[in-house]
Amino acid sequence: MPSGRETARELIGRVAAAFTELPDGDTAFDANGPLAWPGYGDQLSRAAEVTGERESVVCGVADIGGVTAVVVAFEFGFLGGSLGTRTGARIEQAFTHARELRVPVVSLVATGGSRMQEGTPALMQLPRIARQLTLTREAGLPHVSVLRDPTTGGGWATLGAGADVVLGLRGAQVGFAGSRVRPPGYSVTQQFAAGLVDQLLPSDELRGRLERWLRLLTSLSPESAPVPEALGEPVLPKTGWDAVLRARARNRPRAKDYLASYFDWHEPINGDRSGGVDPGVLCGFGHRDGRTIAYAAQCGTATRPAGFRTAARLLRLANRLGVPVLTLVDTPGAANDAAAEKAGVGAAIADLFTAVAEARVPVTTLLVGEGGSGGALAFAAPGRTWVTPDSYLAVISPELAAAILKREPGQARQTADQLRLRPQDLVELGVARGVAQLGRSADQATAM
Repeated sequence: MPSGRETARELIGRVAAAFTELPDGDTAFDANGPLAWPGYGDQLSRAAEVTGERESVVCGVADIGGVTAVVVAFEFGFLGGSLGTRTGARIEQAFTHARELRVPVVSLVATGGSRMQEGTPALMQLPRIARQLTLTREAGLPHVSVLRDPTTGGGWATLGAGADVVLGLRGAQVGFAGSRVRPPGYSVTQQFAAGLVDQLLPSDELRGRLERWLRLLTSLSPESAPVPEALGEPVLPKTGWDAVLRARARNRPRAKDYLASYFDWHEPINGDRSGGVDPGVLCGFGHRDGRTIAYAAQCGTATRPAGFRTAARLLRLANRLGVPVLTLVDTPGAANDAAAEKAGVGAAIADLFTAVAEARVPVTTLLVGEGGSGGALAFAAPGRTWVTPDSYLAVISPELAAAILKREPGQARQTADQLRLRPQDLVELGVARGVAQLGRSADQATAM
């Protein structure tokens, strides 16, 4: 195997406090393979002699940071970590065992793809693995994948890209086409930029990051997320225009301030899994008082299609795992430029509205700044929305409302009052349940 490459067992030993390998249940495997490929039996024997393994994956039950998980670790030294029929059987066994134990799955992926010497039967392991991913999702169990070098072909298109949370080790080649098919290959950094990888990390940080993620994904409580304390001005605005100016003030608290104040610590997810990332939307899972709360937060910019899709992805993942959700609303509105329209901003907003409506877990919303039209409302939970004193929510900005009504630009201030967009107005209109106050707990959020 390539010099310096970490073996599957070395990696397991580095990230897990304990590991018990699953028994190899496939005793009827034909060493000549399904195609009777010339010399294949000898290749398998040499791979076994070099690596000490009987197949390209090592599967078992591990203790990672005090959390029990089933681990599927690829041994790249065994025929390039390729997926053969026996590989598929082992992976199927591992996922089945995880469902029996009701524990998460961690896939440590390093593979060149399907095994050429087994032909189409090897390729048919992809739907076999996809079936296991589907059953595990339906069981409400999380799956975390780690992309090592390389992660290509069917391994990327199933265990890699199909996981709930995807962690990528820096420097890894990651893509459907490997370097021998389309040199020089695609990097994990490029996949991260495209919103297909949640986090990039150096190899020496893997154990700590896995421990945090497994703790987050297993510390579950059905209770709703507490309403965050307000961090800005404690006094309510006098006029609608005052509310607009305060919400637009550059020095008021933003999403990052609220997340830092609200959580003990949190881990982000990245991207919409469709090639897009919106830096103006932060999504992930956070730890607060011993339990996990998912979050989707706008950062005050016009939200792009990828932002709505990432939030919808977060909502659906949290819903499947049984994690309550906190959303923070702060946007002048949805992006409406030509690029946003081409990327399907309307469909993305509709999908997020649907994700919120479908949620069986409680969703709690705090309006922390601007609330511009449907681009803001898509993030809000009907009946469980609170507001801060330095926020507003309107059908559209006062300036644009004045233009639509064919008023002079100077009448935007009067229009702001008529729109009744102040936080106290929103409570009186029944749009919001109460005003979150500075220095008060969630239970002390007040109705005005």
